[in-house]
Amino acid sequence: MILSLQGCMAVGKTTAARYLEQHCQQVQVCFEDNAAVLAEIKQRGLNKNSYADYLAIQRLFLRNELRRGQEAKKYPHAVMDFGAEEIEFYTLNYPKSRGLEWEMEAIRQALAPELAAVQACMPEHILFLDASEAVLRARKAGDATRSREFFAYYLNHLLPLKREWFREKKNVTFLSTDGLTARQVGEKVKHWCEQYI
Repeated sequence: MILSLQGCMAVGKTTAARYLEQHCQQVQVCFEDNAAVLAEIKQRGLNKNSYADYLAIQRLFLRNELRRGQEAKKYPHAVMDFGAEEIEFYTLNYPKSRGLEWEMEAIRQALAPELAAVQACMPEHILFLDASEAVLRARKAGDATRSREFFAYYLNHLLPLKREWFREKKNVTFLSTDGLTARQVGEKVKHWCEQYI
């Protein structure tokens, strides 16, 4: 069974995933790993504001996610730090967030084989960690380990679309992390996972 942690940058997904890794041995935690994809995008000089390049970039990300999903399926219970649902959301919604006039349906058709392939890797259940803007900004400011250069854009343009997208899905549970310590979030995430083990 594949479970997935979802939410905004700086909400605490990776911290919660690390907590699971330490305190919930029944699950295999699969961390996001896009280094090879990012290196190939840079090496090829692809620009996500060009339609043809955007499709090429998303093909790379979708194939990478398919590989991750296939790896996760080897375990009885896996928790993804962002899973296939993330790349599906981003692929179809990023252009809208940028005000680009690319039709979602055209993107869906152009990437139909890849999008169909990642459907097989979709999590059965998703926990969407959420927080207020003030909390997200404070957490970002307190985390010197990551640059999060995309944070302001993500918060203002992608997160509203993301919340709306995931609220429409029946397999998503929302958890507000406002007022919770990292340990408390980890414990709540662990409890959520244990419902499905």
